[in-house]
Amino acid sequence: MSLELKEISDFLKLHHPFDLLPDDVIEALPKRMTARYFRKGTKVLSPEQQCQHLHIIRTGGIETRDPDGQLLARLGEGECFGVRAMFRAGRAANNITTLEDSLVYLLPEKEFHNLAGKYPQFNYFFEQMGGARLRSGMQLLEKRDDDQLKLMSVRVSDLIARDLVSIDIGASILEAGKLMCRERVSCLLVTQGAGAGEVAGIMTDRDLRNRVVAEARSYDEPVSNIMTPNPTFVGPDDYAFDALLTMTRHNVRHLPVMKDGKPVGMITTNNLLARQSLSAVYMVGKIRKMDQPADMAKVIAQVPELLTNLIEAGATSRNAGHIVTTLSDAATARLLQLAEDKFGPPPVPYVWMAGGSQGRQDQTALSDQDNCLIIDDAYDPDQHGDYFKELSTFVCDGLNTVGYIYCPGDMMAKIDQWRQPVRVWQQYFNKWIEQPEPKALMLCSVWFDLRPIHGTRAIFDDLHRMIITKAKGNRIFLAYMVGNALTHHVPLGFFKNFVMIRGGDHDRTLDLKHNGVVPIVDLARIHALANGIDAVNTYDRLEAAKAFPSISTQGASDLLDAFEFISITRLKHQVRQIRRGDRPDNFLQPESLSAFERTHLKDAFSVIKNLQTALESAFGKSGT
Repeated sequence: MSLELKEISDFLKLHHPFDLLPDDVIEALPKRMTARYFRKGTKVLSPEQQCQHLHIIRTGGIETRDPDGQLLARLGEGECFGVRAMFRAGRAANNITTLEDSLVYLLPEKEFHNLAGKYPQFNYFFEQMGGARLRSGMQLLEKRDDDQLKLMSVRVSDLIARDLVSIDIGASILEAGKLMCRERVSCLLVTQGAGAGEVAGIMTDRDLRNRVVAEARSYDEPVSNIMTPNPTFVGPDDYAFDALLTMTRHNVRHLPVMKDGKPVGMITTNNLLARQSLSAVYMVGKIRKMDQPADMAKVIAQVPELLTNLIEAGATSRNAGHIVTTLSDAATARLLQLAEDKFGPPPVPYVWMAGGSQGRQDQTALSDQDNCLIIDDAYDPDQHGDYFKELSTFVCDGLNTVGYIYCPGDMMAKIDQWRQPVRVWQQYFNKWIEQPEPKALMLCSVWFDLRPIHGTRAIFDDLHRMIITKAKGNRIFLAYMVGNALTHHVPLGFFKNFVMIRGGDHDRTLDLKHNGVVPIVDLARIHALANGIDAVNTYDRLEAAKAFPSISTQGASDLLDAFEFISITRLKHQVRQIRRGDRPDNFLQPESLSAFERTHLKDAFSVIKNLQTALESAFGKSGT
């Protein structure tokens, strides 16, 4: 092989998807290719023009615009154009113009289709572009064969094994026992009223043992004397994982399944444990029984290993984030219970709120704490201030001991500003929404991602409705939110090259959190606030936003796929660090990824960039 042909084959081996082809195939390609040189500003292709080659950029750069002049992409070294023509009988779809002097290799259409027909990985890469290619890439990478992941995808309705067995509240204990024996069930739903009736309680085999036999009760007594009234329940569309967590939190083995206020079935621990042995649920169970933050810290110290197991089992970032966040929820709730034991019951109702990543349920192995306290308006600082200060300090200090470090921005309930009655929180949100100010919004976006963890949750409901109502359609507020969101730039250059950090401890890396995950979180939050969507989780917000005109269904789907790909890439990076014994962080060296992954990471960043531009057009100029 001549030196010139070897240079071409070496170049192809460095770029995806040619790097997926066998070496002998790549080495044979240069003889079948030609090279062309285009001056800056040359229109290489126009819509419907005959295009009989795949164009591979050796040096220089081009831009692609649709027939209406809309910019679609800018491409640089190693990237290809004329792809759509290869699938449209050799007819170009868009305008292609060189942005600078460019050298381009031309692969004949026939050779292209030969390679696509023989090598599926080559065909796969070119068959779909942009968000569609990213989505297919995610499907190719996904595999879910781990027990706890199965429970993240299984709905409660899928676990109902038989028709519901119930008994009227006026029946005797003897009648109930005979019915359980005849139907071979371990529990009965106790109802009152005509027909299916309303749920009054639940009676289990444990009640027969502990409340009847052990106490020598008469079998003629009504079941209402031994049932558990107002039982905890789940919905048919809830996930099985959440049902098992509910059982663990409330120390029960049976859960009625309710839909629209009516019972539709019953699930038991046997339904769930027959499918799996969930380490995360067992960890939650351990935390619930512990009395010392130092002991909880030993459980939370296993989160990196749990995360590693989840990712290596094929978890999505959504599943992993949900599972990991249940542990911080459990630690927070347990610390609040201990605080109430230590300082006494609360003098007025309150609710403890999680914000930030815990609020959104997307925590990783690297999490600090963001929390606040919302207190009933009966709160009197002179009478009740010391109690809530001691309680919140106890919990925040405990979380720090457990492993959730203090928030660097002091956004915690132990700080007086973030421990206030409802009326003060209303004033906060009124000011942020009606008189937006960039610095305040930068600090307080975390409070737009609140989720109740412990206490009287109804306290938050009215405040939440006020927030959603005031933010919806407030274009000045949304414009400020957009301005804040656009300060987070994706690390993608003019020619779709990675723009890496230069110098310092993270030289030549990408910050996947602040330049990848955060921009999507910001986009989802803005679309949710703009449309009155009350969801907090980023996936839920984007799914709900599809029903509104502020973002197209395709745009929301592409953004969901971009979020999943960047998030899972970040988690895999952290898992590799954990395996090496390093402290996990968010700074990725692109060279650690395969060419396949680098290509899809660029696709994901491009999706964000395009939707940031669309967001700025929709809302960004309203406040100027």
